[in-house]
Amino acid sequence: MNQIKPSKEIFDLLDDKEIKTFEELQIILKELNSISNLTRLIEGNNYWISQVYDSIWPFLENKNKSFDSKKYIDIGSGCGFPGLAYAITHPNSEIHLIDSSVKKVKALNQIKSQLKLKNKITILNKRIELFAHERSFRNKFDICTTRAVASPEVVSEYMIPLLNPNGIGILFCGKWNLEREQRLNKSLLLLKGTLQNIIKLNLPQNKGERNIVFIKAHGTCPSKYPRGVGKPTKYPLGN
Repeated sequence: MNQIKPSKEIFDLLDDKEIKTFEELQIILKELNSISNLTRLIEGNNYWISQVYDSIWPFLENKNKSFDSKKYIDIGSGCGFPGLAYAITHPNSEIHLIDSSVKKVKALNQIKSQLKLKNKITILNKRIELFAHERSFRNKFDICTTRAVASPEVVSEYMIPLLNPNGIGILFCGKWNLEREQRLNKSLLLLKGTLQNIIKLNLPQNKGERNIVFIKAHGTCPSKYPRGVGKPTKYPLGN
């Protein structure tokens, strides 16, 4: 079967080498998907727009800020978006991908082995509620991302404890409204974090609305956060 080439929007953001790497990643994902169902977004623009473009746009469109040569972590990495997409486009960054699913971590390790990226990549099969309390990782990251993991007020409890004083958390969200923003701000107030910016994006090819939410640590996050396994989801701070 012939590969469907990337759309114009992708060519505007990526160089030829990066496009080739994303094509290789697509082939690997298709092979893995035939064995273990990882994602339905691997064909045509479902891959190039809903996965690749969606993952890289916040970093590559923001020309005034450098996102390379950073210590980066992606929470709930799944099949590798946005984590591997960030790694491909930021080869000098140190990458940490964390997921609680054994199946998905196994797949990520296979992808890492086959793709052979330049980055130092660490893949972790851990619960984020426990990982964020480990001294060697708490307050250590420049960039933290989450995509399709949980509500903003929940994932902020995972992210803020991991960020260093200059670090930034990037949440990939769908539709946005005042109520969601208020709940997130309530959560950030308790975590010693702040809401920095929200950028709305209508994905090309009518692939839907995306809101990119930027948060930062503001002071030292109280040591009790994140709470124990399952508690942030069951009892969100913003409620």
